[in-house]
Amino acid sequence: MQEQLDNLNAVPEASILIELVNRIRPSDTHDTEEIKNKFNALIRALLITPNATSAFQGYLLRLINHYKQASLYADSGILSLDGFWNQLGQRLGAHFLPLLVDESELKDLVSKVFYQRSDKYWLDNIEDSQWIEFFKLLNQGLNYENEKLGIKREIVKAITVLSYRISGIGLYPEFINAYPELQEYESPFLVQNREIVEFIETYKKKHRHDPDFNLVPDADQALVMIEQCRAVVLKIRRATKRIGVSLSLTYLLSLLEQCLDRIELLLNLLVEENLIRFQLCGELLTELVYAHYSETSVRDLLKTNSELIALQVTENASKTGEHYVSTDKKGFLGMFQAAAGAGVIIATMATIKILFSRLALAPFLHAFFYSMNYSLGFMLIHVLHFTVATKQPAMTAAALASTVQHQKGSKTAQIAELAGLIINIIRTQFIAILGNISIAIPTAGLITFLWQLTTHEPLLTHAKANALLHSLNPFTSLAIPHAAIAGICLFLSGLIAGYFDNMAVYRKVGARLKAHVKLKKIMGPEKLEKFANYIERNLGALAGNFLFGIMLGSMGTIGFILGLPLDIRHIAFASANFIQGLMCVNGSPDIGLIIVSFIGVLAIGITNLFVSFTLTIIVALRARQVRFSQWKPLAKLIFTHFSTRPMDFFWPPKQPLQLEDENHFHKKLKH
Repeated sequence: MQEQLDNLNAVPEASILIELVNRIRPSDTHDTEEIKNKFNALIRALLITPNATSAFQGYLLRLINHYKQASLYADSGILSLDGFWNQLGQRLGAHFLPLLVDESELKDLVSKVFYQRSDKYWLDNIEDSQWIEFFKLLNQGLNYENEKLGIKREIVKAITVLSYRISGIGLYPEFINAYPELQEYESPFLVQNREIVEFIETYKKKHRHDPDFNLVPDADQALVMIEQCRAVVLKIRRATKRIGVSLSLTYLLSLLEQCLDRIELLLNLLVEENLIRFQLCGELLTELVYAHYSETSVRDLLKTNSELIALQVTENASKTGEHYVSTDKKGFLGMFQAAAGAGVIIATMATIKILFSRLALAPFLHAFFYSMNYSLGFMLIHVLHFTVATKQPAMTAAALASTVQHQKGSKTAQIAELAGLIINIIRTQFIAILGNISIAIPTAGLITFLWQLTTHEPLLTHAKANALLHSLNPFTSLAIPHAAIAGICLFLSGLIAGYFDNMAVYRKVGARLKAHVKLKKIMGPEKLEKFANYIERNLGALAGNFLFGIMLGSMGTIGFILGLPLDIRHIAFASANFIQGLMCVNGSPDIGLIIVSFIGVLAIGITNLFVSFTLTIIVALRARQVRFSQWKPLAKLIFTHFSTRPMDFFWPPKQPLQLEDENHFHKKLKH
C-alpha cells in the first residue's frame, strides 16, 4: 500500500481506489468488529505513511472531478418522475435487457468501486466517529481548493435541480386535492425554491469575491422552508386516513420525502461545521451505494410504495374488525345470533352447489354458477347483518395490529391489553363458529330430508356421498391443503374489502352517486341519498364478499384447467356437506366414518382461521412498520389465564377483560 500511496499523484485511475476498497472490504459484511478494525487500519495507514493523507486527498478530489457529479447527487436513490407504472416497467425490463452506463458520470465510478451488492451493509455499519476521523484527515491543509470548489459547484447544481423538482411536485393536482390549503396560502413548496435560489446566488457571490472558503452564507431560512414542506407531507399522510389514498399519491409522497431528505443533506454539506459535514459525507456515500443496487430493484420499488396503501387497506379492515370482537354477554349472544343466521344461508348455498354439480355444463359455466352462488350468498349474509365465522380473522388481525401500533404505558400494561384483546377475539371466534356450524348442520339435514321426501330421490348418489365424506378426511385426502387455500382466499378478501373501502372514500363514490342525474330520476332524491350512503359505507364489504365468492367458486375449475389438485374447503360448507353426505350413504353410516369426518371439519376450520389470521397480521404489522418483541411474555400470560380461567375463552366473564383488569394480569405475569 505504501508504494501505491506514493504514486497517487499520477493520472487518476479508478483501479487504485478499487484495490483499496477491496482491502478494507470485510469478509463478513455484518461483522461489526471486522468492519471497525479494517476501517481503523485504513485510517492508521494514512496517519503513519509520510504525505499519504495529502496524496490520497489529491487523488480522490481529482478522480471525482474527472466525472459529472450533479445527476448522482440529485437523482441517485430518488424515485423518478415517470410514475409508478413506468418505473415498474423499466425495472422489470432492466432485468432482461440491462441499461446502458454512461462512463462520464460519477455513478459509473460508484458501480466500479462498490461492485458487490453487500457493500451497502458494511458501509452502513461504519460508525459516525470513524467517518468523522477519516474525512477529517482528508480535509487537512489548504491544498486542492480548486478541486474542492468543483465538487461544491456540482452540489449547488444538484440542490438547484432538487429545489425546482420539489416545487413542481408540490403543484401536482393530487397534492392540492389532498391538501386544499395549498391553494389558499402561499405554498411552502414554492417558497423553499425562492429561498434556495436566493441562498445559491449569495453563495456564488461570496465564493467569487471571498477567497476564504470557510465562510458560507446562512441557509437557515431555506432549511426552515424544507421543514415546512415536511410538515405538509405529514399532514397529507394523516389526511389519507380520512380521504383515502391512491397509488399515484403514494408514489408522489415517497418521491417528495426522498427529495426533501437529499436536499437537506446537500445543504448541510455546504453550510454546517466540519464535524457534521464529515459525518454527512459518510451518510451520503452509504446512500449512493445503497441506491446503486436499489434503483433497478422491483422489490424496493414495491416496498417503498406499498406501505402506505397497505396501511390504508388494513386500517379500514381494523375499523371493521373492532365490530367482530365482543367483550360482554350481550355482544357474545348477538354474535351467536348473527352467525346462526348465516348458518341457514350457508346450508342453502351448500345445497344449491350440489344441485349445480348435477348439471351437465362446461367447466367455465360450472365455475360461473358456483361463483355466483357463493358471491350472492355472501353478499346476502352481509346485507342481512349476519356473520361468517371465517371472515373474522382477516378483520380482527388488523385490529390487533392497530392495537400493537398504538400501545401506550408500561410493557406489562401493553401486554395485558393485548392479552385481553386476544382472549376476546378467541371467544368471539369460538361462538361465531359454533353459531355457523350448530345451525348449518341441522338446516342442511332438514333440506336434505325435505328434498328426499318431496322428490323421492336422494340429494346425492351413494358414490357422490362417499366421495364427499372422503374429501373431509384429514388423513387420506387433501382437505387440509384445500382449507389452507381457502384461508388465503379469506386473507385476500380482507385486503380487497379494505382496498374498496379506501377507494370509496378517495374517489368520493357516495357523493358521485348522489350527483348522478339518471339515478335521481329513477330512484328519487331520498332513496338515492340512502342508497349512496349505504354503498359508500359498504362498498368494501360487498366487493370483498363478491370476489371471495368468485375465488371459492372458480378454484376447482382453475385446478382442472391447470391439471393441479386445487380446490377449497371451508368449515361452514364442510359442516353442511358432512351431514348431507351421512344422510345419503347407503345404510347406517359407520361410527368411525362419522368421527373421522367430523375431525376433518374441525381441522378445516382451524386451518381456515390460522392461515387467514397469520397472513393478515403479518401484512398489518409490516404496513404499520411495527416490530412487537413481547410475544413470549404475551403467550405465557394467555396460557396462564387459560389454565386458571379457561371459561373466559368460551363464555364472557361478568366483568369484560379490559386494561383496568391489569393488576390481575400483572400478578399472573410475575408467576
